Amino acid sequence: MSEKLLVRRAAVLGAGVMGAQIAAHLTNAGVDTVLFDLAAKDGPADGVVLKAIANLGKLSPAPLASKALASAITPANYDTGLDQLKGCDLIIEAIAERMDWKQDLYRKIAPFVADHAVLASNTSGLGINALADVLPEQLRHRFCGVHFFNPPRYMHLAELIPASTTDASVLEGLETFLTTQLGKGVVYARDTPNFIGNRIGVFSILATIHHTREAGLGFDEVDALTGPLVGRPKSATYRTSDVVGLDTMAHVIRTMADTLPQDPWHRHFQSPEWLQALIGKGALGQKAGAGIFRKAGKDIMVLDLETQDYRLADRKAADEVAGILKTKHPAEKFGKLRESQHPQAQFLWAVFRDLFHYSAYHLADIAETARDVDLAIRWGYGWSLGPFETWQAAGWKQVAQWIADDIAAGKAMSDAPLPAWVLDGRDGVHSAEGSYSPARDTVVPRSTLPVYQRQRFPDPVLGETFDAGTTVFENDGVRMWHDGDGIAVVSFKTKMHTVSDQVLDGLQEAVAIAERDFQGLVIWQPKEPFSAGADLTGALGLLQAGKVDAFEAMVANFQATSQRIKYALVPVVAAVRGLALGGGCEFQMHSARTVAHLESYIGLVEAGVGLLPAGGGLKELAVRASQAAGPGGDVFAELKKTFETVAMAKVSTSAFEAKELGLLRADDRIVFHAHELLHVAKAEARALAEAGYRPPMPARRIQAAGDVGISTFRMLLVNMLEGRFISAYDDEIATRIATVLSGGDIDRGALVDEDWLLALERRHFVELAQQEKTQARIGHMLKTGKPLRN
Repeated sequence: MSEKLLVRRAAVLGAGVMGAQIAAHLTNAGVDTVLFDLAAKDGPADGVVLKAIANLGKLSPAPLASKALASAITPANYDTGLDQLKGCDLIIEAIAERMDWKQDLYRKIAPFVADHAVLASNTSGLGINALADVLPEQLRHRFCGVHFFNPPRYMHLAELIPASTTDASVLEGLETFLTTQLGKGVVYARDTPNFIGNRIGVFSILATIHHTREAGLGFDEVDALTGPLVGRPKSATYRTSDVVGLDTMAHVIRTMADTLPQDPWHRHFQSPEWLQALIGKGALGQKAGAGIFRKAGKDIMVLDLETQDYRLADRKAADEVAGILKTKHPAEKFGKLRESQHPQAQFLWAVFRDLFHYSAYHLADIAETARDVDLAIRWGYGWSLGPFETWQAAGWKQVAQWIADDIAAGKAMSDAPLPAWVLDGRDGVHSAEGSYSPARDTVVPRSTLPVYQRQRFPDPVLGETFDAGTTVFENDGVRMWHDGDGIAVVSFKTKMHTVSDQVLDGLQEAVAIAERDFQGLVIWQPKEPFSAGADLTGALGLLQAGKVDAFEAMVANFQATSQRIKYALVPVVAAVRGLALGGGCEFQMHSARTVAHLESYIGLVEAGVGLLPAGGGLKELAVRASQAAGPGGDVFAELKKTFETVAMAKVSTSAFEAKELGLLRADDRIVFHAHELLHVAKAEARALAEAGYRPPMPARRIQAAGDVGISTFRMLLVNMLEGRFISAYDDEIATRIATVLSGGDIDRGALVDEDWLLALERRHFVELAQQEKTQARIGHMLKTGKPLRN
């Protein structure tokens, strides 16, 4: 049994960009964290760290899940604060990439590190064994590398790099902590420069740079080819380099050149002249306002090497090549790329060929299995498939033969031979049994560490499938299933998990079945988002056909579904991740409990399309305000907290912020690992059931803010209208929202019930929906995905 790593307090050494953000993420995860740096030369001794903490609030995307968490980070410096290390269970060093500086720091802190504490270096390319060598004997077995990707809150990958002296139990404890507490995907890397992610990822960028020049293509053209068309992020290759920083790029390339002299591709490990020229001019990419790309007004400009100047970035993938890339079958696609004489197709084949060649050649020295390489690239670089998965999907044997032919013909970037295992007649490296390990010459299954039992559906690599459970009920909108553990799960089948008539009917049926045959019900989606809200296309169709009655019936059915969730006789738990907008937000508001992934973007956004929440969302906010105020209390003060959230269609930027906005409840759970969400939601449902769950009593005495509430909200809105913060139509929508929240034009303090509020919601929703401006807003959102201000 591996030792459990109990982390009550952690320290991060180094308050630079990475260190401060790692400290922020530990704090997000509820870990009491001390952030260290050098003592400031003037002002307070902790000045360097205080400045770094203040800066966290300015970074985008935000490292902190709530701005309020900044005050939880304890600042310290190496001159006066080292005593604080004694109480730390985990210490992460994240100072500049200089071996001598790191070694000096280790010598300095060693006397203050507790006997049980784990020390890890967040280096991206320095040798872990070389760092371990300077540590005192008693620390070496508790030291390893842990490499977070930037930005650490959002990037799923954490590479764990053991030194030859690291205890296995220390690694397992840290792997478990990183997975559940910080929500990371952990991959073990060998102690080689740049580890796995950057070794393969940066090589892919270098190969792209090399073949861009060979094929004479523009940078914008290459980005059009190496983004979503090949299953990679929109920022593709050169845009990504701008975001990372061209100086950082050059540094990583230089590290490869300095530390990998024996690599058969070594002559390619150099920054091209144009990159050095941009850095020389201070055009370092996004942070400097210009790099390979720059903005000129609304136009995106790109560096053109022929003219040595910027031109409009307007080159696309050629129709012929885009057509090849849309080919469904990967084997056919790669065959066509290789045969095509189009320079863009030749370029793509060459980039993939050299990536496959490099990955296969180095697999044995950088990783245990092919799975580790594929997951590192997917989680660290956002590719939909890793290099080995891409190769295997395209037909392993045929592609291997083509690579060998190209090497023989001198077309590849290196003449290094493919390893013998590549050509031993295999069909690939991944199978249901596991993934190939050259070191062991066998397939290795996934880790059996207990933490992975919490992932019912891990992130699969090619060839892996997981049992989908036993179907209980299914229609065109939902599938309800179970694992024989007494808790049923219902998932939506619609695009973006929008709420259609079939979803509404399916949910009501699922609740009825759960009440009869199960202890609880979890609403969970296998992939993000949780739900993008009501099916606007269907709704707009009914309105434009003049079927107002059918439209109103749909709204009533929506409300009935929310109420069915709320008053189910078994606990219904919503497992939210990604977007939970409009109706998606309302369903989780009505559930017995919500279990939300940290990256949950929750909002009642109907105002953005000229509507108001009418799936019971406003009713629920009014009920909560009345309960919070208590008999005879100030309901308006409670309503005011959420009014702006709804009227401005605010969406939370994290599950923590959703609590602050009043869209999640104080006792709703926040989970850090997306693949553990289902496990925790089922555990919550079971715990509620075991405790003798009863639904809440119907709310029949809801205190209304009434006419006084409406007038007070109107005063707020008049100021916003006069200051031109909102349009006249925004004002009308917000007034209707205020009217429903306040319980209508009735006496302040009057008591109403849920049906009264639901009828108000419905009436105002249907009236707004028939307005020309609302229909224009809905149409614009469906067409462009952006809100229209009219």
